[in-house]
Amino acid sequence: MEKNKVGLRSRLFLSHVIVMVVGLLTLLAISKISSPRFFAVYLRQIEIGGMRVGQVRTQLIRSFDDAWSKGAFWSVVVGASTAGGLSYLVSKRIVQPLIQMEEITKKFAAGHLEERVPPNEIPEVDQLATSFNRMAATLEGVEQRRRELVSDLTHELRTPLTVLKGYLEGLADGTIEPSTDIYERLSRETGRMQRLVNDLQELSKMEAGYLPIDARPMELQPLLSSIVRRFADQLVEDSPQLLLDCPSEIPRVSADPERVEQIIVNLIGNALRYTSKGSIVVKVYPEQDKMWIAVIDTGQGIAPEDLPHVFERFWRADRSRDRHSGGTGIGLAICSRLVELHGGKIQVESQLGKGSTFRFSLPIAREKLIALKKT
Repeated sequence: MEKNKVGLRSRLFLSHVIVMVVGLLTLLAISKISSPRFFAVYLRQIEIGGMRVGQVRTQLIRSFDDAWSKGAFWSVVVGASTAGGLSYLVSKRIVQPLIQMEEITKKFAAGHLEERVPPNEIPEVDQLATSFNRMAATLEGVEQRRRELVSDLTHELRTPLTVLKGYLEGLADGTIEPSTDIYERLSRETGRMQRLVNDLQELSKMEAGYLPIDARPMELQPLLSSIVRRFADQLVEDSPQLLLDCPSEIPRVSADPERVEQIIVNLIGNALRYTSKGSIVVKVYPEQDKMWIAVIDTGQGIAPEDLPHVFERFWRADRSRDRHSGGTGIGLAICSRLVELHGGKIQVESQLGKGSTFRFSLPIAREKLIALKKT
């Protein structure tokens, strides 16, 4: 059996009433005991002064006591009524914004995420409203990103699924002859969907905090040399030149080697996708307590209005080209999140027709920083 719950308004009003009753009872008790005695003392002082009140002394005390009782009764009635009314209004004024907030939370639960709590003149309640509105804005942003993710994911999967369905139906009804080329196309579309699902799963783990970063002191030069050599071996004659600009002696960084390799591979792959000629340079240089790694290409570049969106999921400056080349549209979003998990920053600079520069920072290993301070 559930206990009856008393509302905040009733609790506030009841607490005010209890305080008022205790105060009045204390006032009445002290006044009832002390007032007649004080009055008798005053009468004796009058008698000492020469006036005779002995014959009416008892009557005066009784009359004073009677008058005081009537006055105290009406004072209690009027005071209690006034105090009770004010207590009710104050309780209502305090509870009203909380009731309003409860109504807004119900609207939130119904999907009206644009609702906000208005400011309040009570500082504590206004602070609560501000915190609630901040939380509401965050939830609205999360919901908006969720809807965009579902919409983009649907869009990304529709194309390969349509291609697969068309080819499979053609193979089934005999309108398309089986061939190695057909099977290779089916394999490419299947592989693209697999890469998309894998990338989304990894990005979700990062954002949920389920992907730990095993940061430890590491040398950048051997890792970067290996990655550049691997890409260079796959380039054909008319491909852009891939170069590494890394000093032989640089401080070690505190990072996860596997995740750093993932970032570099994504950035170089993105540069190769949009650079048909010229060069791609992987440059490393220190700056204060950070080590910067830049991938500089001479490709087609990015328009200024598109630069703020390059690290968003599924963003593409040229959707048709990127889809044809097999990109999932979330590689840069993964890079951005991985850099953030390392405590670094990722930036992009670009000009149309001149190329782009993607660079990110990693913290220099603490042991190196201590050595530098000693010197």
